[in-house]
Amino acid sequence: MAKPKYHVFICANQRPPGHSKGCCVDRGATNVWQRFSEIMNLKMAYDKVMISATRSCLVPCQYGPVAVVYPEGVWYCRIQAEDVEEIFESHFMNGKPVERLLLPKGIIE
Repeated sequence: MAKPKYHVFICANQRPPGHSKGCCVDRGATNVWQRFSEIMNLKMAYDKVMISATRSCLVPCQYGPVAVVYPEGVWYCRIQAEDVEEIFESHFMNGKPVERLLLPKGIIE
């Protein structure tokens, strides 16, 4: 198997109900991960993308669900399942991150 060009880490942290920060799972991260997996399988893009769900917090909780794409270190925020195809096409297939979903500058340094 070829080394994928991109590795996506999707926050799948789950906090106890009522936690002040909330969590990405409660905001739809599981659906986001599932949609990434579906599209990767449909496109047979195993040489392009590897998808991993994290069990620990990626930090910018108020912007969740969040994902970070390596090797570039591109951070996406407030992703919903319906956004995933656009990320896949624009970023992974054409090399152009989806601007409207980027984490605001200065949140992660």
